[in-house]
Amino acid sequence: MAMEDPDRKTEVVLLACGSFNPITNMHLRLFELAKDYLHETGKYKVIKGIISPVGDAYKKKGLISADHRVTMAKLATNNSDWVEVDDWESTQSEWLETVKVLRHHHEKLSSPDPTVSLQNALPLTKPGRKRKQEPNRHDPIKKKNQSPDGKNVPQVKLLCGSDVLESFGIPNLWKLEDITEIIQNYGLVCISRAGNSTQKFIYESDILWKYKNNIHLVEEWITNDISSTKIRRALRRGQSIRYLVPDVVRAYIEKNDLYSLESEDRNAGVTLAPLQKNASDSKN
Repeated sequence: MAMEDPDRKTEVVLLACGSFNPITNMHLRLFELAKDYLHETGKYKVIKGIISPVGDAYKKKGLISADHRVTMAKLATNNSDWVEVDDWESTQSEWLETVKVLRHHHEKLSSPDPTVSLQNALPLTKPGRKRKQEPNRHDPIKKKNQSPDGKNVPQVKLLCGSDVLESFGIPNLWKLEDITEIIQNYGLVCISRAGNSTQKFIYESDILWKYKNNIHLVEEWITNDISSTKIRRALRRGQSIRYLVPDVVRAYIEKNDLYSLESEDRNAGVTLAPLQKNASDSKN
């Protein structure tokens, strides 16, 4: 029996969910910071970064169409050799909890490659029992981070800023069971400002403290205060956003005249999808 290589690094896929309204240089920096940190631990090898823009059903104030947000994200990552954009979440008709997006990407990584030829796939199915075997392809994975064919599956970790982590404390924004599943089964890579109170927030939360070893806090020493909110504000006021977003994104925004006083009023007065869903669920 072959021994496992103790020096073998765990492969990681970083998943960032959010509005990306619009995507900024800071969003892209999160991936680089997280990758450097994980590689410096000597335990992980980051093989991919995924940007997953939220769908229109999220109903956030000022949220422009997913088509534009996905296009801008694709333009921004066009020259990256490891960060890509996935539009699965953004094309769903209903808002999806982040945990469902994590599950989706984990299942995608766990499934046999759909591009594998029939000849290569045959050993996975016993002769004469193909019809009976097929439904079992989606059975729960028995071994952690192993695919149905026994290969190791990369870990999917949620990449976020400290604001997302601290939003776990906002009533009805997250379900407790979702927070537990995200941290216990996947893990967080959280970028926080040096001197930020993120560690104190973890200490004050019983659930975060319980799984604190699965929360990687990455200190951002070269601070960067760019936010989508500030980008949209500058655009509404006719101010330059050069060097704050990739040039291709800036050109796309200008060409399509995307952000205005009118667009910022979109979904005004509408309850955010998770607040609406979780509040109604708690009443039932």
